[in-house]
Amino acid sequence: MSSEKTAPAEPLQYDEGFGTQIGVGPHPEPWPQDDRYDPELLAHGDRRNVVDHYRYWTREAIVADLDTRRHDFHVAVENWGHDFNIGSVVRTANAFLAKEIHIVGQRRWNRRGAMVTDRYQHVRHHPDTADLTAWAAAEELPIIGIDNLPGSVPLETTELPRRCVLLFGQEGPGLTEEARRHASLVCSIAQFGSTRSINAGAAAAIAMHAWIGRHARIEGPDAR
Repeated sequence: MSSEKTAPAEPLQYDEGFGTQIGVGPHPEPWPQDDRYDPELLAHGDRRNVVDHYRYWTREAIVADLDTRRHDFHVAVENWGHDFNIGSVVRTANAFLAKEIHIVGQRRWNRRGAMVTDRYQHVRHHPDTADLTAWAAAEELPIIGIDNLPGSVPLETTELPRRCVLLFGQEGPGLTEEARRHASLVCSIAQFGSTRSINAGAAAAIAMHAWIGRHARIEGPDAR
């Protein structure tokens, strides 16, 4: 079975912050005359989890704008046990504007932590790691595994490739043996306390930010 993009679900109940109303009310008239704006949102307000720059825009317009400046790294996460951390990984991938998100294993994944950010990302499903590897090879993208394993190299001193797939395992078991075999490189995250590992979602955020620190153009929080 080949990889394929999946249409994101629309769990609108997670579109707002937990217990906090966000966004803006109806747009004052006259309304802006621009195809990017959604008449329904202009009329009734925009409570979505988006930055102010995209207030009142249609989802399609937001995705199209993001597509003009997505970064060159992809995020892949193994999904064998419906890990609740996947939603958090997807949300972080959106914040750092990953090129695509790849769900490896079960097609259905726990979307709650994503806060509907998957609606603004391109999500591709792979039935297994071999399928992800074949896709990455066709795209000439090295797979960089992230896990604290024997033989892994420190993320902090590794020059991550600009074009790559960052592959994450799930909470508990980490990267599967198959994923380790297919990875071009496995990087570890330095730890100094007593715990054996950090949360899978936190590890993914650290790795993505490491890529950002090496390759992204930093223009400030309001730059678009």
